Amino acid sequence: MASPHIALLKLTSIFIVIASAPELCGSSKTFTLVNYCKETIWPGITRSDNHSGDGFALKSGQSTVYTAPDGWSGRIWARTGCNFDNNGNGKCQTGGCGTSINCTVPGSPPATSADFTLGEPDFYDVSLVDGFNLPIVVKAINGTGNCSTVGCDGDLRQNCPSELASKDNDKVIACRSACDVFNTDEYCCRGTYGNPATCLASNYSKIFKQVCPAAYSFALDDPTSLITCSKANFVVIFCGSRNQTACSYQDKQVVCNRPNKAYKAIPQSWWVLMLPLTYVFNLRITP
Repeated sequence: MASPHIALLKLTSIFIVIASAPELCGSSKTFTLVNYCKETIWPGITRSDNHSGDGFALKSGQSTVYTAPDGWSGRIWARTGCNFDNNGNGKCQTGGCGTSINCTVPGSPPATSADFTLGEPDFYDVSLVDGFNLPIVVKAINGTGNCSTVGCDGDLRQNCPSELASKDNDKVIACRSACDVFNTDEYCCRGTYGNPATCLASNYSKIFKQVCPAAYSFALDDPTSLITCSKANFVVIFCGSRNQTACSYQDKQVVCNRPNKAYKAIPQSWWVLMLPLTYVFNLRITP
């Protein structure tokens, strides 16, 4: 288990990154991306309209802030096992979007994705329709409406059916969807199976749903997996828990939520000053 000193130091760095984010205009939304995985990941971001996007490395314990305009619609996911050269050219084991670190097309399956359509209200969900490569949780900060936390904080790689397993050197690195593997109308919800009355949960999607009850497990899954929320900013957590505290930069403040409640933090300038002091104080009182 990680040292509490190291854990607090990582959390401090996350707050400082959030607090130092650029000032936002009223017509934009912030996505705070946090990596709680044990290894570096390479988040990919694409828009649904013209597939322009972004991509970068995010080390374990790091966070970054992505700003999207109002009306933005797109997808956020993690690439794993990537190897890019100094020019940003390379490839990834899972979730790859071509040969560039900057994504201009959606990631290739299998990959867990967080999908957003921003407006009034905002719509968001976490989807396993294209398979699973890492746990993803999405939290809405200080919104109004449903604003539920969604996502998958279980690891499907640990109990992935053998026929769906994607492996590298005999290690399961991702879990493919039944549609991706078998490519049938029944599993892909198309043709005569292209409506909720005929496209039903399969044994495979039930396994996904059991591990990830707050995520889409197949194309026409329970619509309650799609959440609506207004006036929120979002935190996308990789390898985190749906029950943990999450923080975002909003209206010149660092705003956090905890299970069943939310609170506003003091202005970001004070967070930058106080968090290192909190870390030092913790060092003095922790055995």
